[in-house]
Amino acid sequence: MDKQKFVNQTKRSGGKFLIVFLFLTIHIAVEAQDWSLQQCIDTAQAYNKTLQISKNNRTISEQKHLEARANLIPKVNIAAEYKYFNDLPTQLMPQSAFGGPEGVFKATEFGVPHNISSSIQMSVPLYNPQIYGAIKITQIASELSELQVQKTEEQLYFDISNLYYNAQILQHQKAFADSNYVNTNRLLKNLTLLREQLMIKGSDVSKVQLQAEQIAMQQQLIQSNYEQVMNALKFSMGISLDENIQIESEIEYESISDYENHSTLNMQITSTYNRILNRDLKTLKNSRLPSLALYGAYGTTGFGYTEKPNDFLNFYPLSFAGLQIAYPLFNGTITMKRIKQKKIEIQNNELQIELVKDQNSMLLKNARNQKLISVATIEMSSSQIQLAQSIYNQSILQQKEGIATLADVLLADGSLREAQQAYLTAVVNYLKADLEVKKLTGNISIKN
Repeated sequence: MDKQKFVNQTKRSGGKFLIVFLFLTIHIAVEAQDWSLQQCIDTAQAYNKTLQISKNNRTISEQKHLEARANLIPKVNIAAEYKYFNDLPTQLMPQSAFGGPEGVFKATEFGVPHNISSSIQMSVPLYNPQIYGAIKITQIASELSELQVQKTEEQLYFDISNLYYNAQILQHQKAFADSNYVNTNRLLKNLTLLREQLMIKGSDVSKVQLQAEQIAMQQQLIQSNYEQVMNALKFSMGISLDENIQIESEIEYESISDYENHSTLNMQITSTYNRILNRDLKTLKNSRLPSLALYGAYGTTGFGYTEKPNDFLNFYPLSFAGLQIAYPLFNGTITMKRIKQKKIEIQNNELQIELVKDQNSMLLKNARNQKLISVATIEMSSSQIQLAQSIYNQSILQQKEGIATLADVLLADGSLREAQQAYLTAVVNYLKADLEVKKLTGNISIKN
């Protein structure tokens, strides 16, 4: 069974609010662990699968950069080949070389049937604009992957915080509902005694009984919503849904007028992608430049003959070194078309940067306004709860003395519940708006 404890205390000192709710100690067969918000975030950082995928993508990006740099390392190959000629290569020999008439040729077979060759070859790129362009692009892509990891962490912090606050609010709603249920049942018990004494009508008892049933249904609905939110929280944390955890009931929030503006991750990601596009464009333009490479080989060639009496297998060394230059003269205007496409992509990206700026400004203004409204609502609803509670207590006493009617009691009870709900709504709206402002000013972090 649940045991009710409810203390509502509001303090304001130097612009700082601290709201402490102590309520509803839940006793179950297996005691649940109390998880703080930071513990939930730390757990998600270790077990959330989306974050793990993002970190793996970052590692892949880093390896691609190393792969691009590896193209500058000399390449060494070993090659070996054996050929047996059923028909030897034929060449036309001018008979004039042997004293014969001019313009007369004779078909002559050259070589021997067995040919064996092996060599070790090496090539070193001295200058290749494509390789250097790829290195720069993959380096910027690695920075982009790191920003994507930070973006995933930021979104994880944002989502888990919202779920955690929602779960806390539902806990407090359950506490309010339990308190109202106790008050309503107390009232129902008193009215039942009055009905038995024929001092009130049976319809008055029925009205309070209906209200008690409605509160009981509300308790079940709140409990169902709480379980759904907790399942979503566990999923975001990356732990099993069967894990038995209990979040802290204490809600702390600080009223901060504003945060220092930093570049948001959305802006950093868009700007970094712009750098990639500009590097792509430069690499395309540099593809028109010549490339230079050093290459060489060392090997041996063997010739063999197996017929008597001149059978032999002799090997002869072969080695060379040289420079190779390649200059693209014309490739069917493909490069030109690619350059035009890349320029349009850059234009779209610059428009996207402006769009992100405008959207961020709009969302930030709305979030700041929501914070201001929530702070004012919290202050107002806090005093309304105290007033509504006082009115309700007075109505109960007056009803016992026969001064107030049942309608007065029910009206006071309804006013109290509305004030409680308005307070909770203001708290959750403030917390969510504060998260939004932190995110839009670049101050949200999974490490906070």
